[in-house]
Amino acid sequence: VEALAEAGAAVRDHFGDGTVDACSIVNAKAGNCAEDCGFCAQSVHFDTGIDTYGFLGPEKILEAAKRAERDGAQRFGIVVAEKGVSKEHRPEEWEEVLESIRLVRDECDLEVDASLGILTEEEAETLAAEGINHYNHNIETSPNYFPEIVGSHSFEDRVQTLEVAKAAGMDLCAGVILGMGETPTDRVEAAIALQDIGVSSLPVNVLNPVAGTPLAERGVDISTSEIVETVAVYKLLHPHARVRLTGGREVNLEPDEQHLPLEAGADGILTGDYLTTEGQSPGDDIEIIERAGLEPNRDTNDFDPEAVKARRSDSAESSTDTTASTGAEPSDD
Repeated sequence: VEALAEAGAAVRDHFGDGTVDACSIVNAKAGNCAEDCGFCAQSVHFDTGIDTYGFLGPEKILEAAKRAERDGAQRFGIVVAEKGVSKEHRPEEWEEVLESIRLVRDECDLEVDASLGILTEEEAETLAAEGINHYNHNIETSPNYFPEIVGSHSFEDRVQTLEVAKAAGMDLCAGVILGMGETPTDRVEAAIALQDIGVSSLPVNVLNPVAGTPLAERGVDISTSEIVETVAVYKLLHPHARVRLTGGREVNLEPDEQHLPLEAGADGILTGDYLTTEGQSPGDDIEIIERAGLEPNRDTNDFDPEAVKARRSDSAESSTDTTASTGAEPSDD
């Protein structure tokens, strides 16, 4: 583990800028997804008891973006967890998404990202024209293991959307969930698949089992050392991408372990809350970054890290607002 971690860190130090880039997301529409992803609390196939709501609307999304900006995020992702926000089938919702993008873009010092499911070429071109920086569509795991987790669509469906987004001019954010029962070989094969696709942000989630989902019955199947090793391997395979620590890190790593993946080459983080689960304080995230000998990226949003750390109790209060939370590059539950 130590040798791999040192190698991952060396690659990060050579190709990177010594900073850790923080992103944040908003769950813009909760629940009632028709897909059957075995890890997801928002699927209609599973009884998970989460609060559901329709599209939040531009003003609430702007509120979440402003909190993310205050808390040190450099990019903000608008996430709708369903098969696809369809311009053809739900034109009013599609227009609200576009209005939200414009509002955040114009009023915040943040890069605006989106995770809206499967896209048509026309939809992708529209998002690119509106200034979407990264499009997120996680592949979750290797091509071989994917059917064990998702039955309602294929691995190839996900890859096709990433290719459509890339062809339209957007950068790609696509990653995985570790600990779902996959083998170490699956983890490497997922990273190789992402090489073929070409990503500039690679979110690494660790399964946070949600009661009522199929994967909750299995539990998490990965150790701390395996998480660190995987992050290091991903950085070696993706030297120019931000390898981003996202959902599940707080529940699968002890507080005194959370800096270890950063010491193994990770150079991105998702700060705040996730789609249906709470994250930790952005101030805590900054301290973890600093413990690893790194500093937060401030290129887009030149925030004050000390002020964020001092506001920890404030951030904890705002994270309880489940209808406009800051938080899975775009990431998973």
